[in-house]
Amino acid sequence: MLSFILLIAGLALLVKCADIFVDGSSNIAKAFGIPSLIIGLTIVAFGTSAPEAAVSITAGLQGSNEISIGNVVGSNICNSLLILGICGLFKSLKAKKEVRKRDFPYYLLSALVLFIIVAEYFLGGQVVGHITRTNGLILFCFLGIYLVSLISDVKRNQKNDNQEEKTKFRFKDIAYIVLGLAGIILGGQLVVNSATEIAQMLGVAENVIALTIVAIGTSLPELVTSIIATRKGEVDIAVGNVIGSNIFNILFILGITSVICPLSLDLTTFIDIAFMLGSSILVYIMLRKNNRIGWKKGICMLGMYVVYTAYILCR
Repeated sequence: MLSFILLIAGLALLVKCADIFVDGSSNIAKAFGIPSLIIGLTIVAFGTSAPEAAVSITAGLQGSNEISIGNVVGSNICNSLLILGICGLFKSLKAKKEVRKRDFPYYLLSALVLFIIVAEYFLGGQVVGHITRTNGLILFCFLGIYLVSLISDVKRNQKNDNQEEKTKFRFKDIAYIVLGLAGIILGGQLVVNSATEIAQMLGVAENVIALTIVAIGTSLPELVTSIIATRKGEVDIAVGNVIGSNIFNILFILGITSVICPLSLDLTTFIDIAFMLGSSILVYIMLRKNNRIGWKKGICMLGMYVVYTAYILCR
């Protein structure tokens, strides 16, 4: 009974704190003339990925590799299909040129690099794959390159005076970001812990928990933040949050986890990574067509997620 109460409390905390976090981030962006897209790709994306980081690093240190890797892979699939799909039902999502030409392709590159790192083991006939410390450092380097490209774009926009309309800076917006982020992390942990306890009581396998309960639980900050941002008209934050979180999940979370403790995975997890890459390519194709994700594409993406979830439960 306590687990169900904590689950509801965590969801309520996520909703309220995500609302505060989006408001604070949006106001700070406007005060400094920083495009909302950049805020969504960095502060919002990295902040809402904090639950994934906490879960994966802790699981890696405890030797629960399936949870550590499955959490990241499952979260990215959830972000791409479930979150963008739901947001598309609320409002047509139009991707800016930067997302189509810089951010989404970089996410696809990140997913491809992870796929190649793991594929060499299984294509070589081995039954167990590994993400070594060297692989983790490589992922870290890709994250550094991405952040440099973001900073360069901000400076370029400032030089061209192509900034968004500025508003007055308020210190309380910083407090909103800090309090909102703290609440998101706490709410995410409450949801994950309580949901995991419920799943374990029902006798669900660890890899299923990682790819469904834990993945969805740690993606709730992205889900709530993106939906609220979409309803507030901050579409750039909604889309940037999802893409930025996916990049951060692969390059930072798996990078730092494997540097601290090398990870191993089996063939089923490799298949999940392949599905993550394939589904991301399909979403990118949908986004490129008319540069929008509307309700029809949203339903299609949600259908893909339901099919994937059914596959996990059946296997």
